[in-house]
Amino acid sequence: MKIKELIKRDPGFQYVIDNMEFMSGAGRRRMLETDFMTQADALEAEWKRLDVVDRTIRTRGSSRPYIDLRHCLMQLHDLQGTLAALSVHTPLNEVELFEIKNLAHLAGKARTALAELGLDGVLPMPDLDEVFAMLDPDRTGVVNFYIYDTYDPRLAPLRRELKALQEHDGDAARIGALLAEQDDIQQEVCSLLSDMLARYSQPLATALEQMAYTDFLLAKATLGQQWNLTRPRLDDHVCYRQLFNPRLRDRNEKAGLRYQPVDISIGSGVTLVTGANMAGKTVLLKSIGTAQLMVQCGMYAPALWAETMVFDDVVASIGDEQNEMNGLSSYASEIIKISDILRRSRSEMLLVLVDEPARTTNPVEGKALVQALISLMETATSVTLITTHYGQLGSRCRRLRVKGFVEGMADVPLTPQNINRFIDYSLTEDQSDNVPHEALRIASILGCDEQLIALAQENINH
Repeated sequence: MKIKELIKRDPGFQYVIDNMEFMSGAGRRRMLETDFMTQADALEAEWKRLDVVDRTIRTRGSSRPYIDLRHCLMQLHDLQGTLAALSVHTPLNEVELFEIKNLAHLAGKARTALAELGLDGVLPMPDLDEVFAMLDPDRTGVVNFYIYDTYDPRLAPLRRELKALQEHDGDAARIGALLAEQDDIQQEVCSLLSDMLARYSQPLATALEQMAYTDFLLAKATLGQQWNLTRPRLDDHVCYRQLFNPRLRDRNEKAGLRYQPVDISIGSGVTLVTGANMAGKTVLLKSIGTAQLMVQCGMYAPALWAETMVFDDVVASIGDEQNEMNGLSSYASEIIKISDILRRSRSEMLLVLVDEPARTTNPVEGKALVQALISLMETATSVTLITTHYGQLGSRCRRLRVKGFVEGMADVPLTPQNINRFIDYSLTEDQSDNVPHEALRIASILGCDEQLIALAQENINH
């Protein structure tokens, strides 16, 4: 699974990617082609490289070599097509040869800058001086490319004659013939150069990818500093201190609203999360999912402290997944997703996030389905987090409860705009097998019709 596919599944992860600052199209392409890493050694190696780049930016972010490196990346063009054509000896035109020369030039400057920054061991760049020299036979040192007279002895006298005729309004037929001859020679030179350069197609491709990867690493490190992300550690559980959801935190800050990070630690088996409506249970699941995608794509984590496991995938059933085009109801879509999760959990190590399962069907069958889901996932090796409003489930799984509304808040004017000021989103252990009953209280505080609330309370009392 690549990032370009993961962002379609997780809007929070899409927000993270959209906030990364790339200096080249090649860097963004390299990011989109990055795999969700499922090997611990690959993740550790990526974080070590990111650590080095992060320290470099912090200590030498205003230095000349770092500025030169960024400037090189800003000028980088993504030449995948040109390099693919070169590798099979397809003749390149003058524009494509210029692109090759420019890549060789940028790789040389980047190579120097990386060495001066002490990053050449982390980001080795191939030496393409021979390529540049081949495309700069007169040793001008300029990046512009031209079919120099040096390439073919016929060019110099032909061009002298052509210039003289053009300056003195010479014979048009002769000028046309000379132009045609010059064009033929230049095509021959392009073909010859293309054949000579073909043996450098792999070093050129390596240079392009290494510069694109450098751009990606710089973007990850810069985002980590801007958002105060933290370097994760690998362990046998998932533990976040001060976990935050980047998209929600930024939205709240822009609106002048409070944002509360949360602490959570979960391990193998099932953890059940309960809490009042509007208490942030769904946001919790989304935050954990986005954080795990970031971590396993080699990024730092959105938390003050992070320990996590390596999963084969992050799978979620969150929110209304109704697919009207396929004629599926919310319930049908949810059940198909949960069935797929159960099938995969028998052979894969998954991080499973399920929000309010069976909430759209009748309570008796819904509760039975949740009980069955918990029983089956308890026997799997995956780590499962389930939110629910169902109580008395009879399961021995671990339970957490969102603390919810602050006591005494009823005396404070409450609106949909300020309600989050009065909610404590932190989690507490709760083995009572009960769920909070605060729906009527919340409705009352929000100014719901008093007669409706009174009748509802009577129904509960009876």
